[in-house]
Amino acid sequence: MNGVVGGDGGGEEEEDEEQPLSLAWPETNRKRLTYLFILPIIFPLWLTLPDVRRETSAKFFPITFVGSISWIAIFSYLMVWWAHQVGETFYITEEIMGLTILAAGTSIPDLITSVIVARKGLGDMAVSSSVGSNIFDITVGLPFPWLIYNIIHDFKPVEVSSNGLFCAIVLLFLMLLFVIISIAACRWRMSKFLGLLMFVLYFVFLIVSVMLEDKIISCPVTI
Repeated sequence: MNGVVGGDGGGEEEEDEEQPLSLAWPETNRKRLTYLFILPIIFPLWLTLPDVRRETSAKFFPITFVGSISWIAIFSYLMVWWAHQVGETFYITEEIMGLTILAAGTSIPDLITSVIVARKGLGDMAVSSSVGSNIFDITVGLPFPWLIYNIIHDFKPVEVSSNGLFCAIVLLFLMLLFVIISIAACRWRMSKFLGLLMFVLYFVFLIVSVMLEDKIISCPVTI
């Protein structure tokens, strides 16, 4: 994702990550499919942001940094808008769309960065970035837009309502406990069994949360 979109296809992935972005048509069918799939995202970035991996553009890194954040905001807005429209079309509530589609979509950047640093042998960084990003989302990502909303609307409070929000928070803490126990049971090593176990825990959390939102399971505390 961060490497060369096109090219000769003979270089290593780590070497491609250090090369400037190229929009040349790839030679293999697999890379062509990837090229077409990510082109709607890559092309506007290539068109508007200086590639600091080029020596002539390295000095423009502040523009690339600010521009990247701006594009993230634009893509995030489009993702939320489209998810909302899909939910209305198929009669899926906003809470369930947030638990499933939006949660998966916002975690893809964490997945990509974790894979990149893990392949470089930095497993601790891969795990810590995943944990740190979620803490950042809760303590900064949510309060900051609420603060802006309050300032614009004369400090009017933002009401948050969810059928199973309280139980979902309790379930989240339980899942965190299970994750720590699972990692400890695997002797603090990342293995295929641990990965499979994490998938199971995620689907359990997802199923229970959706059942709480649809009132299939009633939460004793409603907020």
